[in-house]
Amino acid sequence: MTDKAISATVQAFMKKISDKAMTENHHWATIFNKCYANTLQTTVQRFDDNSTFLVTGDIPAMWLRDSTAQVRPYLPLAQSDTALKEMIAGLVAKQFQYINLDPYANAFNASANGAGHQSDKTKMSPWIWERKYEIDSLCYPVQLAYLLYKNTGDSAHFTPAFTAGIQAILTVWETEQNHEHSSYRFERDTTRVEDTLPNGGAGSPVGYTGMTWSGFRPSDDVCQYGYLVPSNMFAIVVLRYLIDIYTKILPDAAIVNRATALKQAIEQGIQKHALVKNEASETIFAFEVDGLGNYSIQDDSNVPSLIAAPYLGYCAMDDPIYLATRQTLLSSENPYFYEGKNAKGIGSSHTPPNYIWPIALAIEGMTTTSKAEKKRILDMLAANDGGTDLMHEGFDVNNADNYTREWFSWANMMFCELLMDYYDIKITA
Repeated sequence: MTDKAISATVQAFMKKISDKAMTENHHWATIFNKCYANTLQTTVQRFDDNSTFLVTGDIPAMWLRDSTAQVRPYLPLAQSDTALKEMIAGLVAKQFQYINLDPYANAFNASANGAGHQSDKTKMSPWIWERKYEIDSLCYPVQLAYLLYKNTGDSAHFTPAFTAGIQAILTVWETEQNHEHSSYRFERDTTRVEDTLPNGGAGSPVGYTGMTWSGFRPSDDVCQYGYLVPSNMFAIVVLRYLIDIYTKILPDAAIVNRATALKQAIEQGIQKHALVKNEASETIFAFEVDGLGNYSIQDDSNVPSLIAAPYLGYCAMDDPIYLATRQTLLSSENPYFYEGKNAKGIGSSHTPPNYIWPIALAIEGMTTTSKAEKKRILDMLAANDGGTDLMHEGFDVNNADNYTREWFSWANMMFCELLMDYYDIKITA
């Protein structure tokens, strides 16, 4: 059943943030309190085995990616709030149950109820809502497990099921370095080309780069070229986490060796294939490449994105290539950068033109050291909530009453994380 309880620890934290926010913009406080409570009150389900299922919001399924982002802002409280720590540990357990069921799936059902896209041409099961293979769907659960350990000191969630899931993740990433050897296929009968893989479900042709292939982006839209650079950056970060875990906590030389080899190959692939020139002839990171000479310059409004690289832990905020990439993507050179009378930021092919995403705005705020810039973005988000005191998937830069997704927990929690970041409350990594 849904957990509607808000612990005293959470209530005290909400008051702490609210008291700070009220001195700058009272609407920040209103949105923070509603969003921070909303995820706990509307999306969390606990099961008898102590596992935790989180619906993404208005879709009754759990995304491996979204569920991690939904609980990240609770991590600083988890050491002092046992119930919160157990809820997050239960989510890690549920995520790895699902990864062990099928590491190629991105979204799952609470039970084997057959809900979701069962007619897709791929290896579906009644447990799976959707089977779009995305690198980040495997990165996020590792990130959550590691951050739970780093923020609480607890390692009880590093179970045999966790290690089995890690073995499965490594196998998928190794396999997908040579996608032509993969058995993964995905097709959907749809008029929306972003929802299906071409070439008989295998995706567009790719050459070997050392990076690992992804069928879909974190938006759940198809990759134009098979090597999604921000997701490979994220993979490098979580491979570092695995090296740490299996060196210090669960010593396993075989896993460390596999993770090290993968990390090195992916990094070499990024350096060799993903550094391109923008219109000003500056070196920047491409968004996607195919190893055959093709690439795209754009960004995802979801995370991982190129702008999120320092947030994820891939590089420093002052890295010269990152800064050139950031400047490029926050300009008209990015086909999904929109500016209107009320707001500006990054949108997506997933939503209409001139719609920008609160998730992307929050990342823009968390990847700058400027307090003034963070405040500008917080004010922009607060002014464009469509009168709901919640965040949404995307909103019109000229009229915030036009938005997609009334209930989208990931976006809500990204606002919370940005406000916490503004007040220097960090998630230990």
